[in-house]
Amino acid sequence: MLQNLLRATNAAPPVAIEGSAALRVSGLHVAYGESEVIHGIDLDVAPGEIVAIMGRNGMGKTTLMKSLMGIIPSRSGTVAVGGANVTGLKSHRRVAAGIGYVPQGRQIFSTMTVEENIETGLTVTGNAAVPASIYDLFPVLLEMRRRRGGNLSGGQQQQLAIARALAAEPKVLLLDEPTEGIQPSIIRDMARTLKKIRDERGLSVVVSEQVLSFALDVADRVLVIENGRIAHESPRDSIDEAKVSRFLSV
Repeated sequence: MLQNLLRATNAAPPVAIEGSAALRVSGLHVAYGESEVIHGIDLDVAPGEIVAIMGRNGMGKTTLMKSLMGIIPSRSGTVAVGGANVTGLKSHRRVAAGIGYVPQGRQIFSTMTVEENIETGLTVTGNAAVPASIYDLFPVLLEMRRRRGGNLSGGQQQQLAIARALAAEPKVLLLDEPTEGIQPSIIRDMARTLKKIRDERGLSVVVSEQVLSFALDVADRVLVIENGRIAHESPRDSIDEAKVSRFLSV
């Protein structure tokens, strides 16, 4: 799947639509066969904004992220990146249009070296070598660049997956359950790194997450998805933590 997602394309660019949002999702419906999972979601993400989409397992978070990436086709609605309509485009063309994606479970190439993993993200940029700025963000990856990805710890693999996505120079970075299987100390470091990436690169970040403490550390705005719909939304500064916690409780 990721090989296709990261493949370069010479196809025509996406058609422009109105709107200044970095990511604009309008009336998105997504289904598996006849079973609809996402029911008309609308979402605008501003340039440089970090948005956390929270919810229990089975509420539609991963389906939404895969649909935004083009892995699962939408039934109806539109997705636009920087005003360019990417609805209906294959995953690799969405990468070229400016969407970076870190999938749940990371899905790094375990038999390839760290450097080779990151290089797979360069195909849409024309760069021949990993930019030094990537290793500046993740110094441990520079130290381990000749090591196979499968020999890294879970936290290091997550850094590698983010580095690979950043190598494609995205405008919007999607991360699906990035804290899954990661130690608490690493989770705090990850929040700092994501904010640094936003501040230095000016890109927007959308994080699918279940860990409320991480969302509160990293996000400017928190949304809760419940049964495929946005059930709650709040800026970080005025969030009702008890209310969000109730949504997340089993």
